[in-house]
Amino acid sequence: MHLKSVKFHSEKYPTKEIYPFSLPIFHRTQSINFDAPVTLFVGENGTGKSTLLEAIALACGIHIWRYTERSRPQHNPYEDQLCKHIAVEWQDSRVPGSFFSSKIFQYFAEMLDEWAAADAGQLNYFGGKSLTTQSHGQSLMSFFRSRYQVKGIYLLDEPETALSPKSQLQLLSLLQEMARMGHAQFIIATHSPILLACSQARLYSFDGFTVQATTYEETDHFRLYKEFLESRDNFIKVKK
Repeated sequence: MHLKSVKFHSEKYPTKEIYPFSLPIFHRTQSINFDAPVTLFVGENGTGKSTLLEAIALACGIHIWRYTERSRPQHNPYEDQLCKHIAVEWQDSRVPGSFFSSKIFQYFAEMLDEWAAADAGQLNYFGGKSLTTQSHGQSLMSFFRSRYQVKGIYLLDEPETALSPKSQLQLLSLLQEMARMGHAQFIIATHSPILLACSQARLYSFDGFTVQATTYEETDHFRLYKEFLESRDNFIKVKK
């Protein structure tokens, strides 16, 4: 592992009333250990998975590509401040890495086209073709296959977005292959029961009072999908 752990310094939080510092889970969890090549964060929306993922990336010195911000009626001055109140511990020394989120991937793909206009060789790092000329799913897989060959730590926020089940299986295979090679470490927030099945992964649930290690079969995602597939008529009310 490159990243060994993250510790929360809740006593230094600037507020307890405003998100993300208002989430009890960030007060009750003292630390999270990373002892597997793939770590998966799972839980309902709003439990803090993506917020913590971004905070870890920033604490690791990883740049997060930002699209142009739109005006908002209210601004939360604390929304990106969690990174200042956690401590990351490296196994040996810091390694490079990247942060992926589908909502900012298009912005990166467009920036890559601008770089390639001046230096077409830039595309060679991402499969040799412009990411914007491929379907969204194809461009994501091209990016994943190229980027994750490099030694480092990679944080992904719901990478299953816009990926078909078949493409999710391809990503799962890639994650397991990279894990076996031993040079890349992944921390992923996901709702995908396919990605959650990664055999080399440690799963952490955000659905309790603290961040807790869990198993694939114990996740609500697995249980819900299993129940649905076994008795879908109980979930679907057909209007006659």
